[in-house]
Amino acid sequence: MRHLWSFLAGLAVAPVTWVLVTLGQDGSERTVDRWVEIGTYSTPNLIEPAVYLGVAGILLGLLGTLRFSPFGPLVAGLLLAVPYLGLFVAPFSVRDRVPGDLKLLGDPLPLRDPLDNGTLFLIGVLLLMAVFSTSRWRRPATPETAEAELTPAAAPVEHKPTLTDWPPAQAKDPDTPPLTLAYPETPTEPLPRRTAGESPWSAPPRGAGRPEGTESR
Repeated sequence: MRHLWSFLAGLAVAPVTWVLVTLGQDGSERTVDRWVEIGTYSTPNLIEPAVYLGVAGILLGLLGTLRFSPFGPLVAGLLLAVPYLGLFVAPFSVRDRVPGDLKLLGDPLPLRDPLDNGTLFLIGVLLLMAVFSTSRWRRPATPETAEAELTPAAAPVEHKPTLTDWPPAQAKDPDTPPLTLAYPETPTEPLPRRTAGESPWSAPPRGAGRPEGTESR
């Protein structure tokens, strides 16, 4: 359906652009010639032809840049460029087919002027070049596709510790006793006492059993 609407838009924009360009060029040329003739100027006289040319530029810009379909610029470009190409084959026949005595709102409408000076051919080629834009041949992006394009590729998540995070637990050695704030445990067996005059390197502690097979001397 979008190709059909683009095709109809091209059919409508081409003749409207021809008329607007004719009014703008003719009004601008006659205004400037009048300034040169009288030796003075009045810029408000140039507003009307400037509006015609501005509207024509807006229509051509919308048709040539919007991503609806390439058929609109293609049709409008051919309709505007082909008449000028016909001047290479049969110039008098082509000009006779274009009315030259029309008027619009009391102003003369010389439709042959844009054809003779090559303005139509210039605009037609610009529209034909818009057809070669690769973005026109792509389908409109669906919401899923657009979301996938905006979502970056999966990246490793970097963990940033906060003040409330505890440090990771480390592997414990089974032979290492757990840390505690209590006092060390009291040994169950009492340590041997030594009497006065004995040194730690003298005879073994009293009460220690002798090995079997030994006799005291």
